[in-house]
Amino acid sequence: MSYTLLRLLGLAGAAQAACSNLVIDNFSRSTVSGSNNLDAWTSEDTSMSKVAISKGILSFTPKTDSSSYYYETLGCVKAATQGYNALSLTVKGPKDASMMLEIQTKASCGDDNYNSQWVQIKGLTGSTQNISIALSSFTNANLDTVSAFVWSTYSKFDNYQFSNLQFTCSGGSNPPVSTAPATTASSSTSSVSPTTSSFATSVRSSSSTAMSDVQTAPSSRTSASSPRQITSPSSSRPSNASSSNSRAAPLRSTSLTSVSASTVPTVSRSSSTRSSTVSSSIAAQSSPVSSSCSNLLIDDWASQSRLTFLYYNAMLQPSSDDGTMKEITVSGNRVTLKPNGADSYFYSKVACTNTQVKGYGGISLRIKAKAGTTLSIQLASSPTCGDDSAFATKTSKELGWPFNGQEKLYSIPFSKFSGADLSKMTTILFGSLSSDVTFGPMAFYCGTTPSEYIIAAQPTDTAAVSTVSAPSSTGSARVVDNFSKKDSNSLGYWHGGDVDTALTWGTNRVTIKAPDADFSFYTQLSDKCADMTSYDGSYLHVAYSGSNKFSIAMQQHNQACDETVSPFPETWDSLEAARYATGNDIYIPISHFNIQRKRAIGIAFKGFYTNEAVTLTKVEIVPSVPAKVLIPEKLPSGNLIFACKRPNSIAFAIDDGDPKFAQEVMEVIKSENIKVTFFTVGAPLRDPSTNLSAIYKDMMSQGHQIALHSYTHPRMEGLPNNDAISWEYDQDIKAVQDMFGMTTKYFRPPFGNEGARMRQQLVRSTKDDNPYIVNWNIDVEDWLYAQSDTPEKQLDSFQRDLDKGGSLVVMHYLYPSTVSYLRTFIQKAKATGKQLMRVDQCMMDPNAPPL
Repeated sequence: MSYTLLRLLGLAGAAQAACSNLVIDNFSRSTVSGSNNLDAWTSEDTSMSKVAISKGILSFTPKTDSSSYYYETLGCVKAATQGYNALSLTVKGPKDASMMLEIQTKASCGDDNYNSQWVQIKGLTGSTQNISIALSSFTNANLDTVSAFVWSTYSKFDNYQFSNLQFTCSGGSNPPVSTAPATTASSSTSSVSPTTSSFATSVRSSSSTAMSDVQTAPSSRTSASSPRQITSPSSSRPSNASSSNSRAAPLRSTSLTSVSASTVPTVSRSSSTRSSTVSSSIAAQSSPVSSSCSNLLIDDWASQSRLTFLYYNAMLQPSSDDGTMKEITVSGNRVTLKPNGADSYFYSKVACTNTQVKGYGGISLRIKAKAGTTLSIQLASSPTCGDDSAFATKTSKELGWPFNGQEKLYSIPFSKFSGADLSKMTTILFGSLSSDVTFGPMAFYCGTTPSEYIIAAQPTDTAAVSTVSAPSSTGSARVVDNFSKKDSNSLGYWHGGDVDTALTWGTNRVTIKAPDADFSFYTQLSDKCADMTSYDGSYLHVAYSGSNKFSIAMQQHNQACDETVSPFPETWDSLEAARYATGNDIYIPISHFNIQRKRAIGIAFKGFYTNEAVTLTKVEIVPSVPAKVLIPEKLPSGNLIFACKRPNSIAFAIDDGDPKFAQEVMEVIKSENIKVTFFTVGAPLRDPSTNLSAIYKDMMSQGHQIALHSYTHPRMEGLPNNDAISWEYDQDIKAVQDMFGMTTKYFRPPFGNEGARMRQQLVRSTKDDNPYIVNWNIDVEDWLYAQSDTPEKQLDSFQRDLDKGGSLVVMHYLYPSTVSYLRTFIQKAKATGKQLMRVDQCMMDPNAPPL
């Protein structure tokens, strides 16, 4: 025994003797987010008010809402074994300021879970000073599995500077500990002797436990539960770090598996998991006191796709029914839940909110339900701001909610719920719905008197429609289609729809009941190119009955007038049928179709934003319109592009990504020495758990283009009205401005969905008459093959479109197979002899950077 002890002591002494300081970060990189000296990820996830890095110094100003933090991941450092006993950092901060330093350690280096402890750094002098913190200050930390450090909870919101971060083999002190009161955990205070000046640290006990494992089903979207859960696009990032998939499958939350009340079904659907919170106990302590309380919105039901595609509420927290409902419909700041039996439920996460400190007395929402409807309301909490572990449930009857078919304001007073910790509230769940219910905006209210969250009125386009004169032309009338034949139109050319099931043919008529906004019905003007310029003074006349909620487009053939050459069609201009409708007639000046009309190919009825049917009886070109018909002015509709304009160019335009693949994507692109364009969805940018804002900042710093892809990824033309379309643009534009300090006029429509309204509203939102609606003519079809048994068919799809002359790529970095083929895609494109570049460069945009 004594020999073994001496041998161990000898090894320890040898390690100590061989120890040399380990530089964690010398801040010599060009971007704030990136790899540190340990080749591990470091970032502030855009949580700071201001941040910059230059000449080995990180400078930042925290936000006044105490949400700011900065972290350094380390991989897994065996600090004790390697002889490190202190963390050293050069700091300059506001005089008398303090901050919290968190250490994250694991049970073993291979573990996905981590434990946290904190010390408080006090007494900054206002001058540059060296700080050395004894690792032994973290009394219960496993110092052989150090995975990250996080700085947060700054007491003053002025400029701070960090430099020269390293583990040291000596330094830091561990003086006697004296206890001090703490809000949520026992703490102690000790004075530490730094190299050049004095400061103090207070040690906080490990009251925060690790995140639970996150298991991801195919196509699901997972996210880390806190900014403190360090995420990184590098290969060294934790396995449970966040990922984003805008083509997400329904997400099942394992935190709902323990439902205590018998009135709410136990949820055991955990094939895919989304973790549940972005808050921490530190953040909760710095919340405003009740005197500054204002109602806190949980969800305003602003977007169907935000809720049922991205699974976010207004807090950018997980919200879902896990596929248990028959139907969920969002419209007019209301959500209607149609249960599929007693097991249906719906939940919203609320970010581990400390309702007591913030002064919230309950949750209010408007509800409309028929008489006799019953449901259960469950509140859940977590002591660690992780998985739900404490529950309190009441039924609508117990809360005294009478329903009568009218919408009324109802409250969920916390005073009636016992069993959940209201200082760490994580979830509200509605279950046991006996019939359909409609909810209005849901929010925490202040104090004990229920109050309603009022949605601010949005400006609407109510201006009178300007009209233009409608002169007659000298041209003759020409019938394009009277629908007398099913297989061809009156010109003898093809007509038909994307799917036959949407069409009902009758005598000299066709009735269209579009399944969605992607459906189109076409009637061709030629099988090659039709020169329509001789009709520039004439009008397209459509006789119809039923709905006019669709677009009418004139399509332009490619320069070769050859359908085997890509793109085909080359482009089109879409006009809003309802704007040009008078009674059962639509009259559109041919000159309003902003295309090269010498190369017209056909007319398309598309962009349907209702399931209501329309019956077409005639499509013709006429020289004049009836006397009482008013023609609206032509609205700018931007540029719909499918191909590059610059000769011999190819642009890779990449959508929706999973952060875990970002580093590999960037390494491939960098090694192939090309610049690309990334189209980004706004809502995940604002979710700090995805780390996407930091990732795209890094991409921008390397010369890549960042552009718009909507806020929540809906089919834009399928949205019910102009306000809903504008909301998507405006929110996305603001997210990009806030995160990157830039604006752009390049937009890729989700699913490639296009129509007149979304084009007109893009002009309004970008304040540019000529924005770009960027579609594609090279589709790798990752959406079809990436998760199939034949992922290699993505290579075939790319080559097929490349051989047709394709120049504008669409792909996603959502799937391992697609990412693994990226280099091959690039090399195939290079083999054509064409130059690879960004979208704005390939469009010869004068504002694009030079090649």
